[in-house]
Amino acid sequence: MPALPSPHAAHLWVAGSDAPEKPELNLGFLPLSDAASLIVAATQGFGEPHGLTLNLHRQPSWSALRDNLLNGQLDAAHCLYGLVYGVQLGLGGAAATPMAVLMSLAQNGQSLNLARSLTREGVRDTASLVERIRQPGARPLTLAHTFPTGTHIFWLYYWLAAQGIHPLQDVRTALVPPPQMPEHLAAGRVDGFCVGEPWGAAAVARGQGFTLTTTQAIWPDHPEKVLACTGHFAERYPNTARALIRTLLDASRFIEESRENRLGTAQLISGADYVDTDPALLAQRFLGHYEDGLDGHWEDQHPLAFHRQGTVNPPYLSDGLWFLTQFRRWGLLREEPDYLAIAEAVQCTELYRQAATDLGLAVPPTRRSSILFDGRTWDGSDPAGYARSFAIHALSDH
Repeated sequence: MPALPSPHAAHLWVAGSDAPEKPELNLGFLPLSDAASLIVAATQGFGEPHGLTLNLHRQPSWSALRDNLLNGQLDAAHCLYGLVYGVQLGLGGAAATPMAVLMSLAQNGQSLNLARSLTREGVRDTASLVERIRQPGARPLTLAHTFPTGTHIFWLYYWLAAQGIHPLQDVRTALVPPPQMPEHLAAGRVDGFCVGEPWGAAAVARGQGFTLTTTQAIWPDHPEKVLACTGHFAERYPNTARALIRTLLDASRFIEESRENRLGTAQLISGADYVDTDPALLAQRFLGHYEDGLDGHWEDQHPLAFHRQGTVNPPYLSDGLWFLTQFRRWGLLREEPDYLAIAEAVQCTELYRQAATDLGLAVPPTRRSSILFDGRTWDGSDPAGYARSFAIHALSDH
């Protein structure tokens, strides 16, 4: 798959003063479809016009990726949005450490999947799942997510709570690394899971599970994975950070330039060193083609997105603020945080603006407005009020 680096890129750093301070970078990722822009950038030479050499390092779990970011083995990484904020605040198993979101890598593209064995209990849709969970005397269901402060835990919690199910009382939860989800489902260790692709599609293809809903059905064009580093790295190597953002913007734009590029990307990232799965399996949802495993199929209106004319990639303040509201809602933060101060410390809006402007990309406002599937509007204007507005929560002072 030939790479097509930006025609603007070659002259951006050669003047000298803005050359990358650290030209060789170690980048971490998990075997997921939404790591595509990192994999494309590193393997197809997108860093070269920006003065960068990129070395990829696949990680076995999000906790391993986090630890290797913090110990310096990784310079930057494909990362769960909420994980970054968890580390910033000392939640989820790591000491509080200043962190930086350089850009968003992807929106959409995750799914909530259930064990096919549940169909024998009559579970085939949302209503029947809720009925099964509420059934007196029934075995509690165990639903898996990928990290204590990640994204999947909050998509799962938000969706359950919107159905009147308290995720901390009415079901059990488990933490499982993404590639292991189908295996855990098949073994009966979990009854369902929320995860990034291709692991939902894999469970469907193997006859182990069915897809109940997608995360883009919960929040169309929701924030998901980001390019993250420590705050120390962003401060010490600002030219490198800008060059890396430009590199990933070029790669993200390339993926979406044509159907041929998307197909070629799916083929590339399915390789043994990356996602390590059947390319035909990965390609389906990568292109927005969904089958749920129960004879349902559709073309998704909000498929996995990497660029979309640059609207995917800004580190929107409102995206970071939303994850903070969920930390608060579900009791991870026992006191009211200074929402805006935290988000402004983490989201590298100015570094991103400079890098995007170098490439001639328009930079939208730092807050965006969305309507979630329950009819609620999120625009970042009142995070404290939003966090306290839900009937189902784990607030200790509510």
